[in-house]
Order: sequence, then C-alpha cells, then structure tokens
Amino acid sequence: MANSKRTLFLKRRLRVRNKLRKVNAGRLRLSVHRSNKNISCQLIDDVRGVTLAAASTMEKDLGVVGKNNVEAAKKVGAAIAERAAKAGVTEAYFDRGGFLFHGKVKALADAAREGGLKI
Repeated sequence: MANSKRTLFLKRRLRVRNKLRKVNAGRLRLSVHRSNKNISCQLIDDVRGVTLAAASTMEKDLGVVGKNNVEAAKKVGAAIAERAAKAGVTEAYFDRGGFLFHGKVKALADAAREGGLKI
C-alpha cells in the first residue's frame, strides 16, 4: 500500500524532531511551519511548555500579510531574531519539522542567523 504525502510528511517531522531533541536537550526550539499562504515560526521552551516569541506573515506590522515567498520568509526570520533578543535568548536549535531545508525555510533560518540568533 502506498503512503500518502501527508503520512510521509508526518513521519519525516517526527524523525527530525526526535533526532534534534536527543542532541539539543535543554535548548530552546525554533519551530517553523509553512503553509501555501503563510509562513510562521515560534521560539519554544519545551521544558516549561511555553512559547517565548513568535513571528508570522499574518502580522500586519511586517507588511507581508498573506504572502509566502522568500522575501516574506526573510522578514519573518529577522523579526523572530529581534524578538528572541528582546526575550533574552541568544541560541536555539532549528526545527524544520517535515519541511525540506530549502527555499523559504532556509531563507528564514539564514535571516534569523543574520539577526543574531545562533541556530
């Protein structure tokens, strides 16, 4: 029986997340979600179960509402780096979920690194 795209995505997401959890115990997680219309990310403390900072293309102040392209991803990455610095966070590990590290996801990660977040 063939696996659906969704099933393969979920398996990949669990595989990536579990490997990262083993290596980066105790560090904060920068989790990314990409849909067809938007891209968003959260800085999560898994020990306390708290989101410390978040950024998304759905925010009006970023000026990219409803856009999902590389430029929008760069703005979201810069915004999360700025908000992480404001929250006192300097390093986190990058959880790409089931998404490939290419294109928009890579642009977001690079922009966060340029903003001073060590991932």
